[in-house]
Amino acid sequence: MGLFDFVKKLFGGSDTGVVCPSCGTPYRAGARYCGQCNHPRGVPTSRPTILPPVMRQSKVQNLTGLDAQKFEPMTAADAKATIRDAGTLRSAFLDPLTVIPDPTLPRIQIIDRTMVGLGLISPEELTHIHEVGLQYAEIKGDLSVARAAGERAVQLSREERAARKQQKIEEAQRRRQARAEAIARRRATDIVFLGRGVSRGLADRRANVERLKANDLPIISSPAELSVAMNIPIPRLRFLAFHSDAPQRVHYVTFTVPKKSGGMRLLSAPHQSLATAQQWILENILSKISPHDAAHGFVPGRSTLTNAEPHVGADTVVNVDLRDFFPTITFARVLGVFRALGYSPAVATILALLCTEAPRRPMTYDGQTYYAATGPRALPQGACTSPALSNLVARRLDRRMLGIAQKLGWAYTRYADDLSFSQRGELTASIGYLLARIRHIADDEGFTVNEKKTRVQRRNQQQSVTGLVVNDRINVPRKTIRRLRAILHRAQREGLAAQNRDHHPHFEAWVRGTIAYISMSNPAAAQRLRTALDRVAS
Repeated sequence: MGLFDFVKKLFGGSDTGVVCPSCGTPYRAGARYCGQCNHPRGVPTSRPTILPPVMRQSKVQNLTGLDAQKFEPMTAADAKATIRDAGTLRSAFLDPLTVIPDPTLPRIQIIDRTMVGLGLISPEELTHIHEVGLQYAEIKGDLSVARAAGERAVQLSREERAARKQQKIEEAQRRRQARAEAIARRRATDIVFLGRGVSRGLADRRANVERLKANDLPIISSPAELSVAMNIPIPRLRFLAFHSDAPQRVHYVTFTVPKKSGGMRLLSAPHQSLATAQQWILENILSKISPHDAAHGFVPGRSTLTNAEPHVGADTVVNVDLRDFFPTITFARVLGVFRALGYSPAVATILALLCTEAPRRPMTYDGQTYYAATGPRALPQGACTSPALSNLVARRLDRRMLGIAQKLGWAYTRYADDLSFSQRGELTASIGYLLARIRHIADDEGFTVNEKKTRVQRRNQQQSVTGLVVNDRINVPRKTIRRLRAILHRAQREGLAAQNRDHHPHFEAWVRGTIAYISMSNPAAAQRLRTALDRVAS
């Protein structure tokens, strides 16, 4: 029987904690052999005793005055007899497993000596173990203090970390709040984004002040200054200029009207707030910049009459039409106009967005109506700024067209998208070259010639420029006068309303407007028609 079996049997304890003397593996409860090395329980090992590092010295160091001679071997029979005589040593398994027992206790001495007698341990090893135990007992109080201090330090560290974490959370919240406030202030006082693809220049506030002064234009460098000048709050200005590919609200009302040449023309009328902003741009900026002298359309003091006058009595008249004139003038070209006037990229971007719009088509998705862009932003037909901007964009076109016309001995004028050329004398050989140069120059300037509407008119046929006959003198076509005369003649018998075969909503106003148009070139004929109208209308 081994020492631990002996102690178990003697003191009434269990075999829990009994280890194999050969490999150190604890025996299972009730097992007779070690489960690791099959060593019999209770049989001493025959392997040599391996001392701990401290005991491998030439002489045992007794740190506390312990003497290895105290641990004399005791047989199992002597141990049993000693315990039986004492009768009060049944407390071997009451000691905590984390504490080395005091070697001065009688029960501990019996156990130690019995372990030596069974060959489980040497006296030197027991001496070292108990020396360590006595040292541990001496510093146990210090360890408790150190452990308590360590626990307090850990708790303080945890509290400090929690406080730092809470501080970081509060600082992050303050930063988020400050950022939100800064964004709100910036949104109320500045514009830094107006949609994808159009916001590149909003950060550049550098204006050419000298050029603005030379053109007598409002000196504006930033969106805030533009907001003040236009008397439009920043949020409203952002709303009017913002570009979206599929918004739910648009700033224009679109409708179509029939063209004289066939087909339908799309017109876009801006809503009141945008129309007000465009009117400010027209009055304060665009109207102060003069177009080229060859441009007669949308210019105060000029008309179709002034556009036709240079071509009266010409031998050859050539009319060229530009296809999709307004849709060809895109956002980038309008932006370039405002930049060329001296405005900063930020202000020029906003002005260009206010004056352009993309063609859109309504679409329904998930029960909501969206207006999807079907092309790039360009000048809308219906905005008051589009005519003036088209003249400014076409200034280089007019300059080049006038140059080639003068080189070849031709006269040149332009009314919107109608280009008119005329010459006197036998220069027909230069017509083909002239038409080729017109196409090349138009392509270079971003326009396209509508070949279907290109006309070459000789002297022996009716020559017209922007609807006026220019063979010998300026006059409206005979067909227009004859038609109006017939309407007024039949109106004397049938009434004026009965002559409204084209269903004009305001027929009498249309008749008076046509008479006024005739009056520009033929005042005498217009006066006779006006007298006839007054008779049938009264």
